[in-house]
Amino acid sequence: MSKAKSKSKRIKKRHPLIRLVILGAVLVLGINAIVCLIGGMSLTDEEKLKGTTADCALVLGAAVKPDGTPSAMLKDRLDTGIELYKKGLVDKLLFSGDDGQVEYNEVEVMRKYAIKNGVRKKDIFLDHAGFSTYESIYRAKAVFNVSSAVIVTQKYHEFRALYIAKALGLNARGIACKDIKYSGRFYREAREVLARDKDFFKAILKVKPTFLGDVIDIRGDGRRSWSD
Repeated sequence: MSKAKSKSKRIKKRHPLIRLVILGAVLVLGINAIVCLIGGMSLTDEEKLKGTTADCALVLGAAVKPDGTPSAMLKDRLDTGIELYKKGLVDKLLFSGDDGQVEYNEVEVMRKYAIKNGVRKKDIFLDHAGFSTYESIYRAKAVFNVSSAVIVTQKYHEFRALYIAKALGLNARGIACKDIKYSGRFYREAREVLARDKDFFKAILKVKPTFLGDVIDIRGDGRRSWSD
């Protein structure tokens, strides 16, 4: 067999795999585009929130430092949520994050930071089982009886959060934190593409979160949601 024929045969064998890779890439990027397009429609700003009402600002958790203080990303989310509260654009703050380990508690750090910055204790609600963006939004509606919310996070994250909210029937708008270049941005945004695809299907299937539990109505006293 000539070298040309051998090479041609190898290329033909690879064609199905190449087509599969291309199809997979198109699917991943296509779903990502849908999530960004639909989620982006609910992004807003403070000016447009004036004169409207929402049950709460849902502030999504992020990493905390070993010394028990918010990371730069989490601090920006908290500052934005607290600003909305102090301006009277929301009456309650719902902090949702990971409290799955004894030595790691995002929502406790968020609570202490908010109290230190002048938020009334009764207006702070804690979701200890917000282990993911999807679970935080699902639980906001199912456990805290939230019907309308202002979701607070960074812009790259808002698209997915707002898409999930729409898919789950939660009336939500998004206020993005200031556009700051945090470390690890490229990895984080690449990872977000896959997360959008994953939550696209979870939202279709209405997958239940890890935990549900008794209803703690957002219109009541937030201290009912504290663990201490």
